[in-house]
Amino acid sequence: MKHKSSGQALVEYVLIIAIISVIAISLVNYFGGYLKDSITKTSCSLVGEEYVKGDKPGEGYCESKEN
Repeated sequence: MKHKSSGQALVEYVLIIAIISVIAISLVNYFGGYLKDSITKTSCSLVGEEYVKGDKPGEGYCESKEN
């Protein structure tokens, strides 16, 4: 008797992809505020505004430089 192992390999690939997805989602949730701040800081400099740091990660915003 020969056993087919192609189904087993597919299940292993699906498990690996699921584990990697869970890790990636966890990292984005954990570092999401810091990522948002870095993107906001970059966009502020592109439009000529000043970045104002918020109280918590992810709460930073752009403010015009006009006095």
